[in-house]
Amino acid sequence: MRHIAIIGSGPAGYYTAEAAQKQWGDDIRVDVFDMLPVPYGLIRTGVAPDHQSIKGVAKRYEATALSENVRFVGNVMIGKDVSIAELQQCYDAVVIATGAPHDRKLDLPGENLANVYGSAAFVGWYNGHPLFADLDPDLSHDTAVVIGMGNVALDVTRILSKTRAEFAGSDIVAHALDVLDTSKLKRIVVLGRRGPHQIMMTPKELGELSHLSRAAPRVDPADLPELGEDALLEPGLRKSVTHLRSFAAIPESHYADCPIEIEFDFFASPKAILGTEQVEGIEVERTVVEAGRATGTGETYVIPAGLVVCCIGYRSSPIPDVPFDERAGKFANDEGRILPGIYCVGWARRGPSGTIGTNRPDGFSVVEKIAEDIAAGLLGHGGKPGRAGFDEIAAARGLDVVTFRDWKKIEAEEEARARSDAPREKFVDVAEMIRARGE
Repeated sequence: MRHIAIIGSGPAGYYTAEAAQKQWGDDIRVDVFDMLPVPYGLIRTGVAPDHQSIKGVAKRYEATALSENVRFVGNVMIGKDVSIAELQQCYDAVVIATGAPHDRKLDLPGENLANVYGSAAFVGWYNGHPLFADLDPDLSHDTAVVIGMGNVALDVTRILSKTRAEFAGSDIVAHALDVLDTSKLKRIVVLGRRGPHQIMMTPKELGELSHLSRAAPRVDPADLPELGEDALLEPGLRKSVTHLRSFAAIPESHYADCPIEIEFDFFASPKAILGTEQVEGIEVERTVVEAGRATGTGETYVIPAGLVVCCIGYRSSPIPDVPFDERAGKFANDEGRILPGIYCVGWARRGPSGTIGTNRPDGFSVVEKIAEDIAAGLLGHGGKPGRAGFDEIAAARGLDVVTFRDWKKIEAEEEARARSDAPREKFVDVAEMIRARGE
């Protein structure tokens, strides 16, 4: 019997557990750890609350989690409650699947002013992540700036633009919905250093901006390249740029009936965030794109703003005694191998790129490497205690481990306390989650 510990219960973690089942069948035991008492990681606290169809992939992970040879071990922080070295004593292989939960910094003056947030924090706030439930952003200003040209920037922009009625069917948490109800925003500026042909936004997410009840997107036609140049783009990006062209064709009269304008400001690089205690504006430099890179022109201007959300990428969390690439913000690895018996997968391995589905082949790939290392005799000959060994450590330290059965009780309570037009009302406090599981 072989034993694998997976750190992280998001898509990368559960796809890896699924791959291990397919590789070894009944001859494998997998423990999936998470620092929170609830599973699914990015699916629960990263995917936009109004994208419920995407969150539906959790049903696949549940099927894996309910298997007899896979166990969820929630409310345990690896590196604090239990060390990597201790896990290695219990398990043949340890796979880090923690994702990239921290924001990449802008490294600009004023970044620490009040009402300036990274997207991990802001998205975590409206998705009910316990670490960010108390964020309490101030939406009393008329202008917000969202920095970034990817789908996360679109998510943030869309959430800031929607009416309460448009959140019907979503699982946005009540505290965020109440704050959004007080919003005085009239202008949301989406800031990008490069141009329309360099965006990372996908067609579906861009297209959603056309269907908002009180907001309309605005694109300056002068920012768009010649139409013929679109033919050089890959099909998905070409569709996205087609959406931008449709935004540029919206007649000026249309905006008179829209309380909120979503303004795409291309060729614009943030230089400083301005203010004394709270953000009051952002200084921006005009750019030109040369060989795909944005170069400053020296021309600057200021956008007055009372809220700034930076959606420029994420970083993984280092774990003590595991090599980490600080520059890249991910674990130092060779195609998933970190050290003998320690592996990484998903964003922890490759950085924050790809879709949720990208993690499936990633999980199968790392399991193949574990199988190769076992066959080569690099991971010993088995015989480690696995979950029994961990359970001894947990009992000795008084760790309050949350099981998948416990999670199902928490989930039932969240569904029972939901608004009439929502699938659930998430607990946003760890202690409340623990209480909800009962005895």
